Amino acid sequence: MKHFLLIMVALIFFNSCATKKEILYFQDSEQYNNTTINYAKPTLQPNDILKITVGALVAETAIPYNRISPGGNVSSSVDLMKLEGYLVTENNTINFPQLGVISTKDKTTEKLQEVLTKLLEDGGHLKKPTVNVRLLNAKVTVLGEVNSPGTYNFTEESVTLLQALGLAGDLTINGKREDVLLIRETDGVFKTTHLNLTSAALLTSPYYFVKPNDVIMINPNGPKVKSSGFVGNVGTFISVFSIILSTVILITR
Repeated sequence: MKHFLLIMVALIFFNSCATKKEILYFQDSEQYNNTTINYAKPTLQPNDILKITVGALVAETAIPYNRISPGGNVSSSVDLMKLEGYLVTENNTINFPQLGVISTKDKTTEKLQEVLTKLLEDGGHLKKPTVNVRLLNAKVTVLGEVNSPGTYNFTEESVTLLQALGLAGDLTINGKREDVLLIRETDGVFKTTHLNLTSAALLTSPYYFVKPNDVIMINPNGPKVKSSGFVGNVGTFISVFSIILSTVILITR
């Protein structure tokens, strides 16, 4: 009976433990030392809100091409800037003063800047115009086995997957690091991919940089799944062990 009890305890213990290989990040990082970073700027998507600022050689001539708050003040609050920004429609367009409807399809903020600058100059609207385009409502959602799941806003154009996970407080010890699900919206279509945080191959992946509206799902690892259905905590463990012990004693009498 003693041997039986020892086997039962060992099985429960090993089924509730994660291995070192399941927990450590980038275990082959030495192979990717000095890897070149491939920055990837996201293309604009429907429901993006853009802040577009236009300047010119004669500053006063650019006023009709800028949205200014009532009273002539320039908004400093991001929330106010969103209300005054240009909303990208479902048809991938914006309606810009004096120029009308402009397509944003397959354009980055940098490319849209170039297009607007050329239209303003070639159309004789402004002399030596300068255009700055910023995305105001970029966000990434991180769910599952992280310490602070939620949706996080960012203003940078290049945010990595690791930074996004950092915003969510990193994975819990129960997060499945070898199979992170990323859901991305591209041209009106959802695309999914599975990423392995235990391998530094992620550094060269096209998914190393997150894009606005990405959703990152961290599923529970094997021990967490097993504990959820069998041994959830110390109290449950003691209860289960007591039942097993009582059953064994009754059978062996």
